[in-house]
Amino acid sequence: MRGMLRVAFLFIVAAVSLAAETHPILPIGSPAPDFALPGTDGNMHRLSDYAANPILVVVFTCNHCPIAQMYEQRIERLSADYKDRGVALVAIQPNDPKALRIDELDSSDTSDTLDEMKIRASYKHLTYPYLYDGDTQQVARAYGPQATPHVFIFDEQRHLRYEGRIDDSYRTELVKTQDARNAIDALLAHKEVPVTHTGAMGCSTKWSEKSADRLATLHKIEEQPVTVELVSKADLAKLRTNPSHQMMLVDFWATWCGSCIAEFADIQDTFRMYSDRDLSLVTVSVNMPDEQASVLRFLQKKHATSRNLLFSSTDTVALQQAFDPAWDSAVPYTILLSADGKVLYKQLGSVDILELRRTILANVAAEYAGFNEYWKGN
Repeated sequence: MRGMLRVAFLFIVAAVSLAAETHPILPIGSPAPDFALPGTDGNMHRLSDYAANPILVVVFTCNHCPIAQMYEQRIERLSADYKDRGVALVAIQPNDPKALRIDELDSSDTSDTLDEMKIRASYKHLTYPYLYDGDTQQVARAYGPQATPHVFIFDEQRHLRYEGRIDDSYRTELVKTQDARNAIDALLAHKEVPVTHTGAMGCSTKWSEKSADRLATLHKIEEQPVTVELVSKADLAKLRTNPSHQMMLVDFWATWCGSCIAEFADIQDTFRMYSDRDLSLVTVSVNMPDEQASVLRFLQKKHATSRNLLFSSTDTVALQQAFDPAWDSAVPYTILLSADGKVLYKQLGSVDILELRRTILANVAAEYAGFNEYWKGN
């Protein structure tokens, strides 16, 4: 996902000719391809489980895409609104997590693995079946979802009667056409579906063939130079005012701190996820200045491409208080500052990495306020 939100996701319009598609969309009238997939509820879900339902709705969606996030509660309502009328709804996550570059997670707290889907389902209280197809993508290849979300609606004989978008805008206030509901209503009334295909808009499906891009991105990260510089009291006092004028994450740590080492990779990954969203990361080692060589070795081992600082004096208390007079004890100590220096998150001790990431996403600049609002509550 690059480009605008940022709207930095790939908009895919499924009106591309089938001849040009690597993974063609299941044609209207086709029987529903079989599936047996694990769900976030810990159970296996099979197509046959829904044989008694007169209508089956299959929605391909995911964690990482901001457009899919905007549709989570709409999918939830769709499932709830039609449940008593015999309509079954199943959501399937089609992306191969190994094909997702870390910078494509710039709108999410997690990636698209099954364990991370369980985190999302719990966080957003999702009750519909949410199934994982990322390891083999066999089901996704059979259905051909072009984007997330992409919905497929089958009649009682399990023939495809509609595929495409759920509605005509990810912004709820702009929705004018309820395409999926129109198709369901028509089938329940034993009528022809008025529109059988619409373009699916959202983030492109991450097929396994794209995994080389992820490896190339990691290789580029590993090739970047890693440095560390000494920081004085005056420098730390200035750093606290956030002269970068962008959201800044500051991580105080030490090579002798087990908790710091344990969370260091997650902190770096967070920076890599959101660096294109105007997030900067500064790591500050509280090691003694004559330990610079060992600090640098660790930073190089972790490919720490952030700005990296090291206390320039053995008077650690004075250096700590220059940054934050209220901080006089342990590391790790992590603080997230807004562009104007406001404290958005502060933690003495190990961070809750999901809480930190959600705080970043709730406050980072976005073209649509809904993208921030999604992360401000569960």
